[in-house]
Amino acid sequence: MLKDTILKFLKLDGLVNNLNDYIETRLELLKYEIREDVARALAKASIFLVLMLLAGLVVVFLSVAAALLLSLYVGSAAGFAIISAVYLLVIIIIALTRHRLTHTIEEDIKKHLKKKAP
Repeated sequence: MLKDTILKFLKLDGLVNNLNDYIETRLELLKYEIREDVARALAKASIFLVLMLLAGLVVVFLSVAAALLLSLYVGSAAGFAIISAVYLLVIIIIALTRHRLTHTIEEDIKKHLKKKAP
């Protein structure tokens, strides 16, 4: 009550009310911006997941086709074993370099996020 009396006496009550309204409006705007960013990120993530699923199917079918083609020359089990060995080699390489790969990807994401920040 004393605060209200002092603000009225100094004619600052209108300024304080305007400041409160401004802060509330800014917070509401921030909420809308966050919702928009989350919606955009989820949309991009869903498209990315669909593309990765389709790419995975392509890899599986190409692998089977390559294994069948190799099986004509080296025998049925050997063709699939060769393709499996190639994937095992890729897994080993990724496992051995995972820390460096993780750091590189993390830095790229940070750089990308800095570009988006206002």
